[in-house]
Amino acid sequence: MQTPSHPSQILSAISAEVQARFVNFEDLAHGWEHVQRVYYLAAYIAEQEHADLFVVTLAALLHDLGRTIRAPASPHAERSALLAGELLAPYKLSQETLQAILHAILAHSYRKGVAPATLEARVLYDADRLDSLGASGILRWALSKGRRHAPQSKTYHPDDPFATQRSPDEKHYVLDEFFSKFLTLGEAMTTRTGRVLAQRRITFLQLYLQELQRELEEDNKGKASLEWWLTAS
Repeated sequence: MQTPSHPSQILSAISAEVQARFVNFEDLAHGWEHVQRVYYLAAYIAEQEHADLFVVTLAALLHDLGRTIRAPASPHAERSALLAGELLAPYKLSQETLQAILHAILAHSYRKGVAPATLEARVLYDADRLDSLGASGILRWALSKGRRHAPQSKTYHPDDPFATQRSPDEKHYVLDEFFSKFLTLGEAMTTRTGRVLAQRRITFLQLYLQELQRELEEDNKGKASLEWWLTAS
């Protein structure tokens, strides 16, 4: 069978291959749905920022592919770049295009330490972080934290849920990730479009936290009423 050569055909073939590899992937927070959202976000940002849409969208499709193989000794971005090189080899892309895709994949990670040096890498960097914000971000956060529950962890600090008088400690309090990471992501955005989208999504997170605070305050009123009744009885 002839190898596709038109950009749309290559994107379609890679998309189908990546989706197939995520079929039995158990981490819903980083699964195909996340990849697809980042793919569309990256395409939108690329258009607004006049980035190379072909490079951006291929990198977005492949950015988390390394999560589908077990190799904890190496960062997932490195594994993704390695798998991306293998998947893209038959398509005979120019060396410049291939390197641009692989760099964007390597630079998207929080922990890899490779700074995004191209516009296309910055677009993917922002798109991946945007999916940690807003309603989608809350959904992913809940899914991710649900899988990592440890016996010593709590949903939030019992006396200071919103870390107003202490430093955030996400290792022990799930909610603290809002204060240690999510609410600061707007500052990490590297494109104008990313900053605009991030601000809207951060505003939604702040509204969520305000509602949670109201609900916890209602719980405390109920607790006080119950304690008064028990004491009076």
